[in-house]
Amino acid sequence: MNSKLTLKMSDKVIKRAKRYAKKNKQSLSALVENYFSIISKEEDVHDIEISPNVLELSGIIKLPEDFDIKREYRKHLEEKYSR
Repeated sequence: MNSKLTLKMSDKVIKRAKRYAKKNKQSLSALVENYFSIISKEEDVHDIEISPNVLELSGIIKLPEDFDIKREYRKHLEEKYSR
């Protein structure tokens, strides 16, 4: 069940939030609801709805069992900043 919520904010913040929501193809209501869901301490991590895009990408890359992600990331950073 959805309920109505009225918020008072500065015009500048509202305009920026609307632009952000539009850029991310979601409503301002959905944006606020997602924010409140994230900060809610009562919400169980397992109850978070995973977006279809993330589900589609999950498991797409198969890495060897002995793959050391920290070592590879460190190597990447060393190469990136040694130039």
